[in-house]
Amino acid sequence: MLKKLLFLVTLFFSMSSFSQIIFEQGYYIDNSNQRVQCLIKNMDSRKNPTDFEYRLTEEGESKKGTVKTALEFGISGVFKYVKAKVNIDKSKNDLTKMSKNNDPQFIQEELFLKVIVEGKSTLFQYVDENIIRYFYSKKNGTVEQLIFKKYLTADNQIATNNAFREQLWNDLKCSNFTIDKVENIKYNKKDLVRYFSEYSACNDVALIDFAPKQKRDFLNITFRPRINSSSLSIENSMTNNRSVDFGNKVGFGFGLEAEFILPFNKNKWSIAVEPTYQNFKSEKTTASVDVVGGQFTTKIDYTSIDLPISLRHYFFLNSNSKLFLNASIVLDFSSKSTIDFTRADDSLLDSLEIEAHDNYAFGFGYKLYDKYSVEFRYQTREPLSTYAFWGSSYGTSSLIVGYSIF
Repeated sequence: MLKKLLFLVTLFFSMSSFSQIIFEQGYYIDNSNQRVQCLIKNMDSRKNPTDFEYRLTEEGESKKGTVKTALEFGISGVFKYVKAKVNIDKSKNDLTKMSKNNDPQFIQEELFLKVIVEGKSTLFQYVDENIIRYFYSKKNGTVEQLIFKKYLTADNQIATNNAFREQLWNDLKCSNFTIDKVENIKYNKKDLVRYFSEYSACNDVALIDFAPKQKRDFLNITFRPRINSSSLSIENSMTNNRSVDFGNKVGFGFGLEAEFILPFNKNKWSIAVEPTYQNFKSEKTTASVDVVGGQFTTKIDYTSIDLPISLRHYFFLNSNSKLFLNASIVLDFSSKSTIDFTRADDSLLDSLEIEAHDNYAFGFGYKLYDKYSVEFRYQTREPLSTYAFWGSSYGTSSLIVGYSIF
């Protein structure tokens, strides 16, 4: 089971390298302070970029902007980056690399800083590898780092320089603020956004939030009936008299899917669990000189409850529609079914008990308005029996329609 999970994860991370990253309506401001409307490639990266890719038209050539050529760029309602020449402390928090100096070790760099909130003072963020630093705009227009540094004391204990609290108290203070407001603040986005919001409100300045909370469903429940086309053949390596090809049979099934949207990469990834009812029923009569009556009939009535555990990736076409791919590990909980061989007089010639095996499924589909969906899925199944000399080939293709209840 662990090997199958690793296979599934590896497959999807390989597949994600082919994921579409779309160009969205945005802008950049060049060094002459000219604002240029364009399409910006949304990389949805956690790290602050050193450059950005843009197009002037949908079909236009892709171009690159850098900190040397642009003052600012952004996508409306998504993000905004501003160029600033700042002193930044990149001291490590890793215990093996932690400094024994409590003072920040500043270096001057020209960076694209991400705007978090913009009001009476602007809060910026810089992220690179395991480093997160926050900056703020002062009344004179300069941008300065909010100082926070972990360091080792002389006796190798971890201590923290929380000078950012003093900076906030000295530079961003209102008359109704108490010292408790800054003494209890933590060096994280949530606390800092709240402080900057209250500071702007105190000064009657409207706040622009560039990190809006995305409204999204964490859980989707979808009813998914389907049409299945299944093929089954069984073989006996000792004799051809028991080898039977049932051909393709069309049947119906249904499932109830619970899909959990993962909280990263703009809701493009999800994990889905879907209990599914499946059935394959068929019989075939075969002539045989080795059997009393000159023929035998092979009957199968195979019923199972499958439990696909799927990793899904979405490709957004627009705000209302998207394509998706899934890869699944399918846990098979079969009922006690058998493959029976009977003579012409209905007496039992042989019987094979069907055993449950985990298997794989792969699918692609389309979803509209986060409510209606259609998917084509192929499921590869393990042999139905592990009896000596017996083998089988069994696969199912399904056309699945879905309706999300919520």
